[in-house]
Amino acid sequence: MPGWLLLFFPLQPFAQSWKDLAQRPATLGVEQGTITFQTPSFQVALVKSSQTVSALQPKAEPTFDFTPGDRLNVRSSNGMYQLGDLNVRLRQGQSGQWKSFSTATQRKPVQALATKGAVLAAADLANTLPADIPLQVKRFWQTEQGQLVLRFELTNRTTEPVEIGALGIPMIFNNILEGKNLVQAHAQNVLYDPYIGQDAGYLQVTRLHGKDSSLLVLPYGQTPFEAYNPLNDDPTPRGITFEGFYEWMVHSKAFAENEWQKAEPWNQPTSMVLKPGETKSYGVRFVLAGTPETIEKKLLQHNRPVAVGIPGYVLPQDVNGKLFINHKSKVRTMKMEPEGALLISPATTAKNGWKAYAIKGKKWGRARLTIQYEDGLMQTIHYKVVKPEKETVADYGNFLTTKQWFEKEGDRFGRSPSVISYDNEKKQQVLEDNRVWIAGLSDEAGAGSWLGAIMKQSVLPKKAEIDKLQRFVDETLWGRIQLAEGPNKFGVRKSLFYYAPDSMPAGTYNIPANLKVWSLWPKKEAYSLGRSYNYPHVAAAHWVLYRLARNHKGLVTAQSWNWYLSNAYETAMAMVRLAPHYAEFGQMEGTIFYMVLKDLKAEGMNEMAGTLEAAMKKRAIHWASLPYPFGSEMPWDSTGQEEVYIWSLFFGYEEKADVTLNAILAYMPTVPHWAYNGNARRYWDFLYAGGLPRVERMIHHYGSGLNAIPVLTEYRRQPDNFYLLRVGYGGVLGTLSNITEEGFAPAAFHSFPATLRNDSYSGDYGSGFFGYAVNSATYLAQHPDFGWVAFGGNESVKNQWVEVQPTTAGRSAVFIAPAGLWVSLQAGKMNKISFHPASGQVKIALAPADAFTPKAFLTLEQPGRGKAEAPYALKTKVAMQRGGYEIDLSNQETEVIIARLKK
Repeated sequence: MPGWLLLFFPLQPFAQSWKDLAQRPATLGVEQGTITFQTPSFQVALVKSSQTVSALQPKAEPTFDFTPGDRLNVRSSNGMYQLGDLNVRLRQGQSGQWKSFSTATQRKPVQALATKGAVLAAADLANTLPADIPLQVKRFWQTEQGQLVLRFELTNRTTEPVEIGALGIPMIFNNILEGKNLVQAHAQNVLYDPYIGQDAGYLQVTRLHGKDSSLLVLPYGQTPFEAYNPLNDDPTPRGITFEGFYEWMVHSKAFAENEWQKAEPWNQPTSMVLKPGETKSYGVRFVLAGTPETIEKKLLQHNRPVAVGIPGYVLPQDVNGKLFINHKSKVRTMKMEPEGALLISPATTAKNGWKAYAIKGKKWGRARLTIQYEDGLMQTIHYKVVKPEKETVADYGNFLTTKQWFEKEGDRFGRSPSVISYDNEKKQQVLEDNRVWIAGLSDEAGAGSWLGAIMKQSVLPKKAEIDKLQRFVDETLWGRIQLAEGPNKFGVRKSLFYYAPDSMPAGTYNIPANLKVWSLWPKKEAYSLGRSYNYPHVAAAHWVLYRLARNHKGLVTAQSWNWYLSNAYETAMAMVRLAPHYAEFGQMEGTIFYMVLKDLKAEGMNEMAGTLEAAMKKRAIHWASLPYPFGSEMPWDSTGQEEVYIWSLFFGYEEKADVTLNAILAYMPTVPHWAYNGNARRYWDFLYAGGLPRVERMIHHYGSGLNAIPVLTEYRRQPDNFYLLRVGYGGVLGTLSNITEEGFAPAAFHSFPATLRNDSYSGDYGSGFFGYAVNSATYLAQHPDFGWVAFGGNESVKNQWVEVQPTTAGRSAVFIAPAGLWVSLQAGKMNKISFHPASGQVKIALAPADAFTPKAFLTLEQPGRGKAEAPYALKTKVAMQRGGYEIDLSNQETEVIIARLKK
């Protein structure tokens, strides 16, 4: 289908406006009042007529409501899901067509039932269900051990069996950001993330500010979390301010046979057959859980199985992974699907109830580990096995510089030569789209591919690829995307591609001349310099070529190193000069400006450094004046936090850095599922960058890699906070998870269960790879329960030394948590890292020299150093310059020794 047929709207075509929504006839019965009651944790209000929730408030904060009670009057018509509703698909017998029933479709007052004991409210739901439903459905709000429970009782009232092919409990919480400023949203709204892990599954509902109180929705009785289904039939308008609602699916066979036929579900779809007269109960319970960081502790307190994967659930094939399980019941069986995808074996048992397993990824692709416990609970843990990082990154670079390399003499838009957007479904380059930036080499969706190609060289440089990219920078970026002369020199255009059917030659476009959508920018709009978010991409390109020219021999020959570094500086200054409005916000990849500043200082380019630092401080001072300093061009966003954190920390506004970090942790969870572990929330960029444009939770969109920057930076400052390492590294490896075996990288992976595949467009992936490149490092930590663990490497203990073989693509950085020591290379590779815990000494074996890297350049930082600890220095005698150590390499490994200075 041509790109222009993907008509682009800010909202889904079927969504009604909020104004229209308010005009719909109210059927919920809000005017008839409420039923209120309390549990030890909550104040609860139910709409009397429907017995669905109108408010769920923690008693410690009674002005806050987890549910969208503030919009109850607007959301009171038929089809609007409320907390307390139920969806089922049934058929009589075990064959034939499925029929759907929902308590939300046609509202009528439910029949209240008598309550006693722990039951707080009860109702027969027959009035709000069609008369031909073969089940009697009752709902109970009750308490058990002080916890609030929502329970449904289903009874087969016929004389023949009834198969329940789908059963979903709508999870309706207040993630509607429409009309809210950032202060209001952080005070009033929540975000929620699923662990689709069967009996061990749960939903975590977190406050936007990342503080107390989080909410856990846990299974009650036999209510496994089998699937997570979007409630796209709810008329609440979905768009950039509302992701939509979802349902916790206990059974999903009826969907798997129909809407989900072309997808591979996360868990095996099931159904339940009720015999005549038989009754089955399903339910969930609600538990307050503190901050996101305390969720696993709360799960253990409530006897739920907890799993911790090292380095996460994206598993490169050369990594010796670890899995730690904690549950009161013993493991009975473990099953891998597909067979042979994972190898798992018991390891030395860890402390405090944790059981340890060694786990190895063997077959590329998705893998599911099913654990059956002796108490009958079943848990699924979802892995993505990928090639070794070096191979994955090499494949990515090759794909970009071959399949996505665009060279066409006389291209009317000046895009040749370049790395251009790609449609992997059609196996062709995207040379036009009604979202002009995608074909225009700018904005995130247009710049993403060339940005990724250049950032790849900072991790794993390859001369043939760099030669092409130098041409792109000299011939296409400089002078076309970025102005090379005039009063607006260094300004960055929004797009080279534009839509001007009246002035361009016939045959220029396949897009219909009468198509009118806002995204078809004319030349004036496309050539605008006012979008600040385009500038970091260009600055990053200059900076990478500076680093390659400065630290290697013969890799970059087109321009001098200082030309590239100066251009990176000028790009940053042009952003604040030519795009001042959006420059007030944190930029995705804004970390690049901090990296440019560090290099300007190291090079002694003090005038430029001083000017850049002053410009950045003005921005940071503005952020320090705001309660939540991470707005963007969107009403709420999850990408500006990266730069806001970095500069707030740099300029000493630590309170704002903490506010920003907590906000990140609210939307970036750690759960035993590769798709959601470390996945920073984003749900609208398929509209702006995808081949399948719709509002949908995106799996490892570029936010995963970018938000990992502040999370891991903070971990290096707090090396005892293992939670930060897990979250941040989940984002790092999540960035690689969607790269195909051939090397294509998509905008993101589609989370809707009817899809569950990569998007076809390359889109804005490159911004995420920027995050991978900046974050790529090995981490060595000693956990109190798990012992020595490595992220981005394989560790072993030999003769009182802990040795790590790095497995990252670049093998260029390591953080040794017990020492608080950060070692990084601008040139050279680490073959082995050794740490002696007793003395604190570090040995690093550097790879031999190659044709382009005769010297290594090493720097030391100690962000996690305690006040009483002595600083580290290189014990090996080498030259020091630019704030680091220049080390001559030979045709053999070179060992350097790093030791603490004597006090």
